[in-house]
Amino acid sequence: MARYTESRCKICRKEKIKLYLKGERCHKPGCSFEKREGKGKRGGFQRRRRPSEYALRLREKQKIKMIYGVLERQFRNYFERASRQKGVTGESLLRFLEGRLDNVIYRAGFAASRNAARQLVSHKHITVNDKSVNLPSYQVKPNDVVAIKEKSFSRPFVQQMAKQVVKGEGADWLQVDMKKGQCRFTDYPTKDKMELPIDEQMIVELYSK
Repeated sequence: MARYTESRCKICRKEKIKLYLKGERCHKPGCSFEKREGKGKRGGFQRRRRPSEYALRLREKQKIKMIYGVLERQFRNYFERASRQKGVTGESLLRFLEGRLDNVIYRAGFAASRNAARQLVSHKHITVNDKSVNLPSYQVKPNDVVAIKEKSFSRPFVQQMAKQVVKGEGADWLQVDMKKGQCRFTDYPTKDKMELPIDEQMIVELYSK
């Protein structure tokens, strides 16, 4: 399956905002986003055309796809499912993305980035309600218990992932037991708790055209 293989720092510079795609490294002073922030401003100023409304909406969609690490077809499927739900389509879309298993692993603090969380899931180190699951896109439901397998939890690379997690990272809609390597998904979060630099309404408007 196709994945973005270029520098993730390049994505942040393009969006002019930190998306924290590389976990711990994004919080360090040596982050390339900060080092290159002023690069290319010498020698005067280059006038740029104001982006169109379509371009702005497209950028929001691309941004959220990069944050959650989903491809175009996956994202369109999420949007179609969200549009069939009762309530606000944009909020339903975010709930589906937050319910992805790789995202829950990341939010719980078991991995320093969503990319690292996908590796844990794909390599069969994760269970949901005591059943092994190796699909990063698996939808976790309220009251599901997500855990790192007991044998896997003691492995050095899993312990190293946990050490790299930024202190304070974690979601209050998850009941996390770090000693046991498990968490309970209590409910879907509201938009204000997700703290995402996203205007989901612009994405809804993009697909509504």
